[in-house]
This record gives sequence, structure tokens and C-alpha cells, in this order.
Amino acid sequence: MRDFIIMTDSCSDLPRSYIEEKKIPFAMLTCRIGGQEYKDDFGESLPYKKFYAFMRDGGVPKTSQPNTHDFYEVFKAQAEKGLDILYICVSSGLSGTLSSANTARDLFISDYPDAVINIFNILTASLGQGLMVMNCQKMKEEGKSMLQILEYLEANVQKLNTYMVVNDLDHLRRGGRISTAAAVVGKMLNMNAMLAINDEGKVLTLGTVRGRKKAIGRLAGIVAERIEAAGEQTICVSNGDCSEDADVLKELLLREVKPREIFMNFIGPVVGTYGGPGAMAVFFMGKERQHE
Repeated sequence: MRDFIIMTDSCSDLPRSYIEEKKIPFAMLTCRIGGQEYKDDFGESLPYKKFYAFMRDGGVPKTSQPNTHDFYEVFKAQAEKGLDILYICVSSGLSGTLSSANTARDLFISDYPDAVINIFNILTASLGQGLMVMNCQKMKEEGKSMLQILEYLEANVQKLNTYMVVNDLDHLRRGGRISTAAAVVGKMLNMNAMLAINDEGKVLTLGTVRGRKKAIGRLAGIVAERIEAAGEQTICVSNGDCSEDADVLKELLLREVKPREIFMNFIGPVVGTYGGPGAMAVFFMGKERQHE
């Protein structure tokens, strides 16, 4: 049986240090700001602070997924090392990345029939995707097979909860999630949108909460309501350049939920384009996802 490697893409928002330490190959999405295109490579080419400063100044980023050739080359680099691939991919409900990856895999296997490439649609993004990459990497290091890890993913993907708060509704408006009128009224009333990722990996709007403090408290409350076996797991929190608010959420979770660990990082530019500055998301294992 050949060895295999865990692969992901840059929507997973993992720290660059983790990617490098574990030698995890990844497909890069791209982000265009100020007329220049950057590779989304976990903050190296486009620092997170620079990206969010652009948005706060009124800039509107544009993102694009890897093309078939990009994926083919990543697959080839691993296959030439004699490695099979388990790719944990951003949700098909949020990005067209999965479609490009599947096309590239089909082309690659027609050229290299002995190659094994499994692509798993994780049905979320950011550190929810990153959390499952870390869990699967740990399983691999413990000696689990690719089949065992795939079985774990299948059994747990619907238990992977994603909840978000967004305080600038214009980004939701541009994404078609709310109307222009709702965005204007929401900004006037200091409304924060509460969102989730549903069982199909798509954004589910839960309503709004007035005031940032209440919104953060509501996010912590959702985790407390839905988490299972909190003391045995890692909760991930990602933020759109609002680390002080993320620290408030962390303290609430430590006090009210008592997880084994809380892992934190920025929301990267591709995911951050749709959440904007001030967005926060929390990811954990719990009750099965909601259906829209």
C-alpha cells in the first residue's frame, strides 16, 4: 500500500507555520485588490492587515478559484513522489473550487492510471475546513489509513458546525444574501448578521442582533447549545482583523463551554471578501447541521 498525503486549499485559513511544519500541499485561490492579483498563500504574498485595510478604505476585492491546470500540477508534484492524495476541499456551496479539482483529477488519472486521488467536499470553509485538515493529519500521524480517514470524514462532516457574525452588511448585500434596503437599515441600527453553514455547505441567514457585544454573546451561546463532548475537542475561531473581539469570544467560550483548546487565526482574503472586516466565525463538533 502506497503512502498518502493530506492536501487542502487556501480557503482553510490555517497558519502558514502549520502548513510548512506539516508539509501540507495546497491549491491557491487568488485575490485581486487595487488592480493587482495576489496568490492566497496563507498571508505570505498578501498580508492579512493589508487586505483588510483595503476593504476598510472602501475597496472591493475580487477572488478566483484555481483552474484545472493549477490542480493538475499540484497532483503531479505529489504523484511523482509516489504519494496518493486525500484532498480536503472548500465547500462546493461556497466556491467552484471542487469542480475544477474534480476535472483535474479525471484528467490526471487518465494520464496516470495508478494514481489515487480522493477529494472530500468538507461543506464549509476557513478554520472549519482547517480543523478537519488538522484532525485528519493527526490521524495520519497516528497510523490511520486513507480509508479510515475518509470514513471519519463521512461520519463527522455533518457534525462540523459553522456559525458566524458579520457586522458590515454591505458584503452580504454584494453576495446577494440580503437586500440593499436591509443593508442600509442594518448599518443605521448597528445590526450584526448571524449566519451558519447548512447541511449542503451553503450560507444560512439566521437573523440579526443589535450591538456587537450581544452578537458575540449570542455566538458563544450557540456553541454552548450545540457542542458535544466539549472537553475533548478543539474549537476554532477565525476573525476578519478583529482580534480583540475574537479574544472576548475566546474568554466566553473558555468560561461557558470549557473546551480542551481554542485555536485562532485570521480569516484569509478569499473568505474575508464575503465576510469583510469585523467578521468572526466559530467551528466545532456538535449537533448535526441545520437544513435550510
